[in-house]
Amino acid sequence: MFESGTSKSFSIFPIRIVYMPLEEAKQPASILISVSKRKFKRAVRRNRVKRQIREAYRKNKHLLTDELLRRGQCIAIAFIYLSDEFVTTSELEDKMKTALLRISETLPE
Repeated sequence: MFESGTSKSFSIFPIRIVYMPLEEAKQPASILISVSKRKFKRAVRRNRVKRQIREAYRKNKHLLTDELLRRGQCIAIAFIYLSDEFVTTSELEDKMKTALLRISETLPE
């Protein structure tokens, strides 16, 4: 995903999003969440950030999956947390909405 030339990426601080279309998959979108051990030494803190990202995605995934189902496409998405500080859940949710809308706008026809 990260080495192939077919993936696209952009950043909406504190998240970097890397995505690429898939040929076939069981669900319209599969996700990967990464939080650097270098930024959060303790696993408890990394897991907290992952839970926040997962929840923000769960609440807003319909913005993307509805469009993917309509087009009959599949996509793989990686969410990479960039900040070394915690962000409020509401702020992260707003960024996630923006990111999912941006991905759905740039999907190939």
